[in-house]
Amino acid sequence: GLVGSEMCIRDRSCHGIYQEEPMRAKRWSALLLSGVMAASMLTGCGMNKNETVATFDETEVPLGVANFAARFLQATYDDFYVAYFGEDVWSSDLYNNGTTMQDNIKDSVMQSLFDMYTLEAHMAEYDVELTEDDKAEIADTAAAFIADNSKDALDALGADEETVERYLTLATIQNRMHTAIIADADTNVTDEEANTSSYSYVKVSKQSHTDEDGNTVEYTDTELTLLGKTVGMFDMDAKAGTLEDAAEQYDYTVSSGTFTADDSTLDEAVLTALQGLDEGEVSDVIDTDTDYYVVRLDEKTDADATETTRQNIISQRQSDLYDETLKGWEDEHDWTVKDSVWAKVTFDNLFTTTVEDTETETVTESATE
Repeated sequence: GLVGSEMCIRDRSCHGIYQEEPMRAKRWSALLLSGVMAASMLTGCGMNKNETVATFDETEVPLGVANFAARFLQATYDDFYVAYFGEDVWSSDLYNNGTTMQDNIKDSVMQSLFDMYTLEAHMAEYDVELTEDDKAEIADTAAAFIADNSKDALDALGADEETVERYLTLATIQNRMHTAIIADADTNVTDEEANTSSYSYVKVSKQSHTDEDGNTVEYTDTELTLLGKTVGMFDMDAKAGTLEDAAEQYDYTVSSGTFTADDSTLDEAVLTALQGLDEGEVSDVIDTDTDYYVVRLDEKTDADATETTRQNIISQRQSDLYDETLKGWEDEHDWTVKDSVWAKVTFDNLFTTTVEDTETETVTESATE
């Protein structure tokens, strides 16, 4: 998010500029506070923030909280999506799944709120609580937000201190609960599990090539036979000298990568060949359905890559534990969305974010009708 950033929001439709004072990222790192509210400021007029948009068991979820979350998430995506897909991106069905991008984002937001309310309901199970200092800091941030923004912007958002404090409280609890849950994940990863090797390779396509006129054309049977012989000669030269020198002579490109014992991204024939090599050894030509490969095993254990794999395994275990725990809890609760109310949140404004390379970020959101 935009934690610890200096925010400046410009609303072209309301002709106002609103400033939130800089806040150090360290100060808010545990609370997820600073930029969340500012990015959600520009919304449709006349929204009733107290209207119930969903229920968590018997607890009512106010529209104001859901609106905050939706508009901020939109703002984080606007620059990228609008640049590539145009200003009507939110009304477009980019993924051909029968729903607009706006509705895809709103579905994600509503699930996130379900997560937040669920985590709040289970705080006691992990002895998670907000201290008086936490509550005071949240209240101070909410008060500053209200003081630093115009009545027009606050009315458009339906924002008051109670709404702002509620969202910040939920975000803080989510962060604390995530930390508490993943602390129980198994972080013991054996060297065998983490081991990651490095290799270099040349890949030559069997499907097409560029002709003298620069056109991409498929190989004829005769050309494929000749290509196979050429790659075979290249392989012999790579074994006699170096893969790099031979590639330069044949105008091939040497690439590099890493792999683990159960790597699923490599062609099975390539993985098998690599696992049969000694360090520095070059393989025979590997003939797959679409390409020829010549590979060299560089290191059986690449220290940096192995440590990265180790951390990735731990991160995956933590993620799995968090997801499984949260899903188990959510199965115990009832979550009902009032679609007619949720439909009132629309992405009618577009946001533009500018980040300056300073100690604190400066973010400017521009809204256009």
